[in-house]
Amino acid sequence: MDSPEPEQTPFAAVTAQTSRLQRRYQALLDSSTPYVAYRWLGTLALLIIFFIRILFAQGWYIVAYSLGIYLLNLFLAFLQPKFNPSNELEDNEMEDGAAGTLPTKNDEEFRPFIRRLPEFNFWHSATRAICFGFLATWFSIFDIPVFWPILVVYWLILFTLTSEAALFDNKNIFAEIIHLISEETDTTHDQIPLRSFYLREG
Repeated sequence: MDSPEPEQTPFAAVTAQTSRLQRRYQALLDSSTPYVAYRWLGTLALLIIFFIRILFAQGWYIVAYSLGIYLLNLFLAFLQPKFNPSNELEDNEMEDGAAGTLPTKNDEEFRPFIRRLPEFNFWHSATRAICFGFLATWFSIFDIPVFWPILVVYWLILFTLTSEAALFDNKNIFAEIIHLISEETDTTHDQIPLRSFYLREG
């Protein structure tokens, strides 16, 4: 004779319902993965709605500033590589006492460009942040009085400084990628003398 199943506690019921909702949400995210353009268009529409809300409400500038800083952080993480060869070079120089070099030949190890923040994670984090920011504009506790032009100028300065630093760090990486691509091309065309293509006079 089978023993009766124990009754489900309220905590277990809530946990089961939460995990069910999480699975549905994850399935929705997985199904949206191939539609990159539509995902980003939806995020752009949400961002426009957020800024329209800020403009018409004439408040919550600190929320907009915080969202701008967070989106800037995400964007820079999206642009930066996961493995930075320049950092490895500095480590090699400190350990060996000699300057290391990046791989310059086809038979040497080369890791492809892998982003520190993948595109899907960038989109998902940005969309969630915009939704939370829009939700925060409906609560007066987040409407901190502030002179908004100062925030705009400060954000532009921060954007300029962080972008220059990120581009300076990635300069050697992009140069190395271009160098490796140019090495893979066939160089037999370089053996053709250019003078054979000149037009002869008379």
